[in-house]
Amino acid sequence: METTTATAGGLILALFGGALLFWCAAEVRLRHRTRRRGVAAVATVVTESDPHGGLDSAPLLSFSAPAGYSAQADAPAGPGRLGGVVLTRPRGHTPLRRPAGLSPGASVRISYDPRRPRLAVLAAEETPRAVVADLLWTALGLGCLAAGAILLAAASSL
Repeated sequence: METTTATAGGLILALFGGALLFWCAAEVRLRHRTRRRGVAAVATVVTESDPHGGLDSAPLLSFSAPAGYSAQADAPAGPGRLGGVVLTRPRGHTPLRRPAGLSPGASVRISYDPRRPRLAVLAAEETPRAVVADLLWTALGLGCLAAGAILLAAASSL
């Protein structure tokens, strides 16, 4: 392999692997912190008004807004607050296909950040295989990072 090809491939793989590891760590930390410090609640899965919204594996959730929740402080375009109700999609692990337990009308346990109620995650019991998915994404990131480092080392020795 040419030096420039090995260097470019190594840099791309190393950057992708590093970014993937950073993203995995940030998502796991966010879910863990929200579950530990957040407010537990029960949300209802809402029927999608968008015909293509049903294709999203993350369900649209609805739950009561906390006291003092300001719509102006947390109301960008998209999911937000409508008449004392917070509409949001949970962060974190969602499978490619929506499980039967997340069908419209179902009740699910969540935790949300009281300062930003739109930041919600499903309770750990609602996503039993999230750890497996996190480990697979981490393994992919580590593999890309290692392959990139090996290519860069091979290119530097040429």
